[in-house]
Amino acid sequence: MAPIATQLDPNRPIGDQLVEEFSRLIATREWKPGQRVPSVRALAVEVGVNPATVQKALVALDERGLLIAESTAGRFVTQDSVLISHTLAELAGAHVREFAARMQALGVSQERAIELIHQEWKLTSQERENHE
Repeated sequence: MAPIATQLDPNRPIGDQLVEEFSRLIATREWKPGQRVPSVRALAVEVGVNPATVQKALVALDERGLLIAESTAGRFVTQDSVLISHTLAELAGAHVREFAARMQALGVSQERAIELIHQEWKLTSQERENHE
């Protein structure tokens, strides 16, 4: 199971951040379809938060269908590939909207913003290749 790579923002509700992070792990398939999710207690220890907060986040993912809770066996990642793909699109869309708003606030044109994305994409791809 992939480690949870989140630094909590004290200015945002922790539960919302956990929902986003767990959704990201599912959408990027770091938590594989059909895979058992760690226990509430294990996740709480890993993230350093109250188990009740983790439980609320997991219930939110249950309600979205991203996790399947089985009373005696624990929780499992959905195997619904359409839902997983839709979740990835939602997460990516949120980042794109935030980026677009920040670029507009800076007075950066759409064309220049796209150029910047291309430049950064190349740089991060090269960095990723160098680390592999």
